[in-house]
Amino acid sequence: MAVIGIDLGGTKIIGAIFNNEGYIMEKKSSLLLERAGNEVGELVRHIIDELIDSYKGNDSKVKAIGICVPGIANSKTKRVWAPNIKGWDDYPLQEEIENHINNPAVKVDVASDRTCYILGETWKGSAIGCSNALFIAVGTGIGIGILVDRQVLHGHGDIVGAAGWLALCPTYEEEYKIYGCFEGNASGNGIAFQAKKLLKDKTKYKESSLRSIDISSVKAKDIFVAYEEKDALAMHVLDNAIKMWGMAAANLVSLFNPEKIIWGGGVFGPAAYFLDRIYKEACRWAQPIAIKQVSFEKSYLDGDAGLFGAGYLAILSLK
Repeated sequence: MAVIGIDLGGTKIIGAIFNNEGYIMEKKSSLLLERAGNEVGELVRHIIDELIDSYKGNDSKVKAIGICVPGIANSKTKRVWAPNIKGWDDYPLQEEIENHINNPAVKVDVASDRTCYILGETWKGSAIGCSNALFIAVGTGIGIGILVDRQVLHGHGDIVGAAGWLALCPTYEEEYKIYGCFEGNASGNGIAFQAKKLLKDKTKYKESSLRSIDISSVKAKDIFVAYEEKDALAMHVLDNAIKMWGMAAANLVSLFNPEKIIWGGGVFGPAAYFLDRIYKEACRWAQPIAIKQVSFEKSYLDGDAGLFGAGYLAILSLK
């Protein structure tokens, strides 16, 4: 048996054919570039076709397709909301793929990246054997895949895990309306945003090396580089992010009592260096017994968590 997993991100798409043991037999990728709306749907179909064509010489046939999307995959409407893809406010991706394949024997399932991250880690990553685990994805935004008693949580509208909106600051800022408090301080974009706010104030952190960069071009990676050089502005921004990561993890530990919290996404990455500090901060806030029962780990699958999760989603659709 073989299945296809598709990991659709905000900037690129990766597809692979898996056997039922989780081994990748073929892999294809493409950048989205300036594509939007139906053009992105067409690219997804093209990658699927390429994978199927490359596999035609094998005895096994593709039985299912799982697709990981960067947003909300509504299991009731079968439509996708993906804020980083123009025209995907209510996009009928699953219907398009099913019509394109035109074979009811081939199952198609679409899920959010948060769901796929935790599925991938339970299948082939850091959460193998876990009954209760969380995947905290920190990239341009922040999302959480939640496994409780061996079940992935979805919620009424499949919005479970939109953790960027966790309220961690006592004072509300208008900027939180769009990005959320947690995301506005501790995502990749949030870290850059907080640094830019400080750089606009000419009276503080005058010696920061970040002042040599055009403010509009400052990115999270620049703050991490400056932090290594003990830049005071970068240290302030990342110390705040560490506090936020620890507080959020503490809240999640107290709510869900997981065995593991797995940290992934583009920021972890460099922020994995801070895991001990994040755990120490979480210990200050979390339920004291539950925090002693959990370990904090970096993603084993790293950037492939969504791809493996999509593959496992396809396998699960056959059961």
